[in-house]
Amino acid sequence: MSQSALAAGLATLGLDLPAAAQQKMLAFRDLLLKWNKIYNLTALRDPQQAISHHLLDSLVILPHVGDGNLLDVGSGGGLPGIPLAIAHPELAVTMVDTVQKKSTFLQQAAIELGLKNVAVHHARVEEMSGQYAQISSRAFAELALFVSLTRHLLAPGGHWLAMKGVRPDAEINALPADIQVEAVIPLTVPGLAAERHLIILKVGS
Repeated sequence: MSQSALAAGLATLGLDLPAAAQQKMLAFRDLLLKWNKIYNLTALRDPQQAISHHLLDSLVILPHVGDGNLLDVGSGGGLPGIPLAIAHPELAVTMVDTVQKKSTFLQQAAIELGLKNVAVHHARVEEMSGQYAQISSRAFAELALFVSLTRHLLAPGGHWLAMKGVRPDAEINALPADIQVEAVIPLTVPGLAAERHLIILKVGS
């Protein structure tokens, strides 16, 4: 049932993932729910719901993810970082979380799933170094705070990918003057009856 639900959702999103990647997605879902019993990584307990609310909700932004290295901030249970890493094996994904137990889970998930393109940091993002072409977050912080905490990590010409629920107009209006909104993209997630938006930001010239 899980496999057909995932396959149907991917087809609706127009995503063509190999069978091995789909199996890995479900293995990640199972790991997340298993560790969740001890570590409280997600409020969801239902394996079917986890397909729509976690896997597909992460993968819906895949068409808007470029090839440059990606930093996923406040990764928590690995969303969207791990589904993106599974779906796009050439994409270098770095995940960071301040909570030790969450970064431990992320490290273990990357090892068990054989994700060679994933790196995990237990750190405060404002103390990190490096340069990333893309910086993503899912329900991490208000846009202005997200930008200010990660600005030193964005490579020249890079983009922020902020996953939000309802269109966050107040947050957009509160952005610093030199931050440009490149796109506000409404997203439809199969099996999820809630608003979703992807906000793509960049530093203006």
